[in-house]
Amino acid sequence: MGQKTHPLGFRIGITRDHKSSWFSNIKSYPKLAQEDYKIRSCIEKQLHNASISLIYIDRKVAQVQVHIHTARPGIILGKLGRGLEDLRKKLETTLKNDTQIRINLIEITDPDKEATLIAEFIVQRLEKRIAFRRVIRQAMQRAQKAKNQGIKIQVSGRLNGSEIARIESVREGRVPLQTLRAHIDYSYKTTHTIYGILGVKYGYLKEKK
Repeated sequence: MGQKTHPLGFRIGITRDHKSSWFSNIKSYPKLAQEDYKIRSCIEKQLHNASISLIYIDRKVAQVQVHIHTARPGIILGKLGRGLEDLRKKLETTLKNDTQIRINLIEITDPDKEATLIAEFIVQRLEKRIAFRRVIRQAMQRAQKAKNQGIKIQVSGRLNGSEIARIESVREGRVPLQTLRAHIDYSYKTTHTIYGILGVKYGYLKEKK
């Protein structure tokens, strides 16, 4: 039976960085790791339509800095800019301790270069019951604008309501998953439709600078 390795976890320390930055002793580590999970879950649940590609957590002595990379900062800020303060209070309530939280928004200027956002685009279109081939074609057109060296899109499940689940994939260029030095961005999403669950995988090889 084949063993699958996550393309991003496989490259941590080589071409990818961790999504959290902090140090801890053995006793405190589980608690802090769980807090990171709660922070990310709370943000993703409350701001599911804000086009967030990355939530980076940086811990200091009694302070947690949360850096949110988003293509739609206006949704997070809300009316009169109160959304950020409301989110901060929500996170402090979720953690249930005296940790001070600071939130920093980082705007994404080119969403077509973010694998997470392209995968979300595919998921949103599939939820609207648009034909998967048309959705893949639209996603490829968006991805091609980023001028990357390779693009791969895979959709699996009961596509277009077919009786038998199958996998459809499209590849353009090269996406070397086994080359550790390759700068690959990857995202995996699932969506619930009336026919069942569909899985979406999107990955691309970044253009060399």
